[in-house]
Amino acid sequence: MQKIVKKKKTKKKVSRGQAHIQVTYNNTIVTLTDQTGAVLAWSSAGLNGFKGPKKATPYAAGIIVKNAVEKAKEYGLQEVDVFIKGVGAGREASVRALHANGLSVTSIKDITPIPHNGCRPKKVRRV
Repeated sequence: MQKIVKKKKTKKKVSRGQAHIQVTYNNTIVTLTDQTGAVLAWSSAGLNGFKGPKKATPYAAGIIVKNAVEKAKEYGLQEVDVFIKGVGAGREASVRALHANGLSVTSIKDITPIPHNGCRPKKVRRV
């Protein structure tokens, strides 16, 4: 009988990556990726035990980033380009937390979608 030997999987080393932060009025989601966009680590308010309105607070954003950075440290992540999407309370807190947890922030870009004329307005109410 032949014995099957599995190769041990090695984690790739990534020193520079991207941090995608989605901040809404209801939640905050942080995703740390490599330069191509392959996800290394992610975290959200619900994952960290926050419920209801506490999920969208700046404090929650700091905890979320700390959790995601701890996961990404296994890959050797040191520098990140930050992409922020959305309007919420944790916008600035999440970027500050990235720096506070040992990642060097090289650039910050706001990629919040802006409507060019937007949706059709509701019809006029007649009483």
